[in-house]
Amino acid sequence: MSSERIVSFLPSSTEILYEIGAGTQIVGVTHECRYPDDAKRKPRVINSSFDSNKMSSKEIDEKIVGLMQSGTDIYVIDDEKLREAKPDLIIAQGVCEVCAPFTKEIDRATSVLGYTPDILVLDPHDVDDILISIMDIAERVDRVTEGRKLVVSLQKRIDNIRMRTGRRIGEEISKKNNKPKVLCIEWISPFFTAGHWVPQMIEIAGGINGLSSRAQPSRRMRDIDEVIKFDPDKIILMPCGFDIHRTLREAKTLETYDKWKSLRAVQNNQVYAVNAGSYFSKPGPRTITGLEVIAKIIDPKAFEDIKVPTDSFTKCGEITVR
Repeated sequence: MSSERIVSFLPSSTEILYEIGAGTQIVGVTHECRYPDDAKRKPRVINSSFDSNKMSSKEIDEKIVGLMQSGTDIYVIDDEKLREAKPDLIIAQGVCEVCAPFTKEIDRATSVLGYTPDILVLDPHDVDDILISIMDIAERVDRVTEGRKLVVSLQKRIDNIRMRTGRRIGEEISKKNNKPKVLCIEWISPFFTAGHWVPQMIEIAGGINGLSSRAQPSRRMRDIDEVIKFDPDKIILMPCGFDIHRTLREAKTLETYDKWKSLRAVQNNQVYAVNAGSYFSKPGPRTITGLEVIAKIIDPKAFEDIKVPTDSFTKCGEITVR
C-alpha cells in the first residue's frame, strides 16, 4: 500500500498527504497545490482553463458563469503528465465544481489513462468532516497512526477555542452582553456568503453566523439589503482562494458604495481581510488556523496569546494595498 503512486486533484488533500508523511508518494498535483513548498515541485496534471491572477472577482465570476453555461471546462487535464504519473490512486472532491476538479475530471482522467485507478472522493461539509477526511486519507494510504496524531493535535486546538469561548460567553451572559454577529463574505462581486465549514467555525469561536447555514453551500446573496437587515457587528472578507493583498484590492471597490459605508461594522472599523487561500477556502489542516484567526477577530483580548501567521488576517485600512 505505502508504495502507491498518488495524484491529488485538490490542494487540501495534498496538504494532508504531506502532513501524514506521504508526500513522497505524490506523483501529480493541480496548479492550486502550492503548500507546502515541495508541492510546487510536483508535476501539474491539472491546470485552470484561464488565468485569474490579474482578473477582478467580478471578471472571474462572469468567466466561470460563461464557462459553465457553455459546458466548457474550468479545469484542463494535462494528458501527457497524467499518463507519466501512472497513478494507483486519485484523490478528488465532491464539494464544489468551481473550487477544484470535480467528477467530470475524474471520468476524463480514467479515459486518458486507459485504466481505472482507485478513486477516493472527499466531501467535507463542516469542521468535523474535515477531520474525518484526514482519517479517510490516512486509512487509504496506510498512515493511520500519523493521521490519528494529526487529528488529535487539531482537535486539541479546536477544543481550546471552544472551551475558552464557553467561559467567555458565560461571563458575558452574566454581564448581559450578547455574542457578536459575524458575516463572512466569500466573494465580493457579486456578494456570496461563506457556507460549508465557515458557519461552524464562527459558532465555535463564539460568534453568531449570519446569512449562511452550517454544512450548506456558499450562496449568492440577493443584494446588500440582506447584509443591512442582518446588521453584523463584524464582517470578514474571505474571497475564495485570495490572499490578504488581493482581498484588500477587491475591498477598495466597496469604498464608493453608499449602502456598504452605511453598515455599522464598516462605520465601527470592524471589517477584516483574511488569507482565504491558505486558511479558509481549502478544507485541510490549516482550516484550524482559520478558526484561531476568527477567534482573534471576534475577541482579540481573550485570544491574544494564540499565535497565528502574520499573513493570516488584518483589519481593512490598516495595511497598504499593493
